[in-house]
Amino acid sequence: MSGIRHAASVATMIAASLAFQSSASAADVVRHSLTGGSKFPIARAVEVPAGKTIIFHSGITPTPANPKAVEGSPEYWGDTQTQAMSAFGRIKESLDSLGLGFKDVVAMTVYLVGDPAKAGRMDFAGFMAAYSQFFGTKEQPNLPARSTVQVAGLVAPGMLVEIEVQLAR
Repeated sequence: MSGIRHAASVATMIAASLAFQSSASAADVVRHSLTGGSKFPIARAVEVPAGKTIIFHSGITPTPANPKAVEGSPEYWGDTQTQAMSAFGRIKESLDSLGLGFKDVVAMTVYLVGDPAKAGRMDFAGFMAAYSQFFGTKEQPNLPARSTVQVAGLVAPGMLVEIEVQLAR
């Protein structure tokens, strides 16, 4: 009988030790601010500690702003800000269904097509107008590490925005 009690006691200690290690390694995500006092709303780097689950989310594109307009036209898709707002809305829906939120985003890659109305240059200001409604706010201050690049095109003519996120929980 004492052998069984000893084995049960050892098993309990091992389980408690593993539970402690698990909670100790699930420390908070660390977001490093940009240097030089910059207030630009991205993180310089994000550290995700051991014990966190990393989620790689596929890129999300917008829905048409006006489905009755000529397909592929600026009226059909909208400008960069309109498309970014749509993409962020679709990301929010997806994250909600996964039990996640924008607070969990640790990295983001943004693909912007040059806007014909801006001489073929990406509309970074239009994108930032949408982005700033979801990140760096009083309600959601967590900032991801982020890259924004101009690309030649996306999956559909007239589409200007695709956003891909990585998350940690």
